[in-house]
Amino acid sequence: MKVLLSIKPKYVKEINEGSKLYEFRKVIFSDNISTIYVYETAPTKKIVGKIVIDNIIEDSPLNLWQKFKDKSGIAKHEFFEYFKDRNKGYAIKIKKYINYKKPIDPYKIKPNFMPPQSYIYVEDIKSLV
Repeated sequence: MKVLLSIKPKYVKEINEGSKLYEFRKVIFSDNISTIYVYETAPTKKIVGKIVIDNIIEDSPLNLWQKFKDKSGIAKHEFFEYFKDRNKGYAIKIKKYINYKKPIDPYKIKPNFMPPQSYIYVEDIKSLV
């Protein structure tokens, strides 16, 4: 089982460049997931690559920021705005990012495709669309 995760273009760029080694989330999927398909949000609106997960760290937002800010790829004010009113958060450590040479346009295959607000479970790339 894998997941499809929606990520903003600026963060996908940081991941692809290797300056963002952690993807932060308020809620997390089950711990037996090792691969994330990356859906890059508007204006791209395509599945642009996949992440191989190293591990997932659960902690308070403050501790996550203190531990991972140098490889977070996100500004401090954006980070804390995202986690406002939260006592815990998750840092997904990226082991490897594979950028697709030809991004997949899910809307061409399935016109009523709905990208996840957070994430959805998928069997493989073909089950995404």
